Amino acid sequence: MCEGANTETWYFRKLIDIRKSLNIHPLIDIRLLEKTEEDKDISFPRKLIAFAESQKENEDISFDKERDKMIIVFDADIFEEKVQDYDEVVALGEAENILAVSNPAFELFLLLHFENAYEEDIKPNEEKIIKNEKDGNQTFVYKLLLARTGVNSKKNPAIGELAENVNIAIAQEKQINEDIHKCKGKVTCNIGAIIESIKRDQSI
Repeated sequence: MCEGANTETWYFRKLIDIRKSLNIHPLIDIRLLEKTEEDKDISFPRKLIAFAESQKENEDISFDKERDKMIIVFDADIFEEKVQDYDEVVALGEAENILAVSNPAFELFLLLHFENAYEEDIKPNEEKIIKNEKDGNQTFVYKLLLARTGVNSKKNPAIGELAENVNIAIAQEKQINEDIHKCKGKVTCNIGAIIESIKRDQSI
């Protein structure tokens, strides 16, 4: 269940496509729940969590509350500036789901897919990344990713191909904060850690 309309969808579609090469257990069924036309504007995390809960009752999905897990992906940047109840939202979301959070934005996780991106792009620019100010309509972390890819990550499905390098992202993510409970003011991402835990799960 993703916050973003395009970028995250393209990425996770590709990840699901290449699951076999990632040695994800064949009995682990990973599905991407895309928001319908009427729900596509839902991005505020609290609403996203409520939407995820409602989808568990959707008979078309056949969600098994005993065995299945819902992973909700959202950016923490909104909490840096506008929202004070981050801890409440995390507690609400984690009660029945797994939260995949990036601070400031999903582009940070995509940046981690490049060798040495932590050393060259993230570490020297941590304060600017957290502020993530806009230059025109491009945020700072978006521009870092654009410099690496040459691709408009919001409009070009080719950005999903980065999933091929997910093992690089998993390794590099360990160099930044992965604790979503302590992410205010910190460059943070736990998406790689969640993907790694899925890869490790051979207990089906």
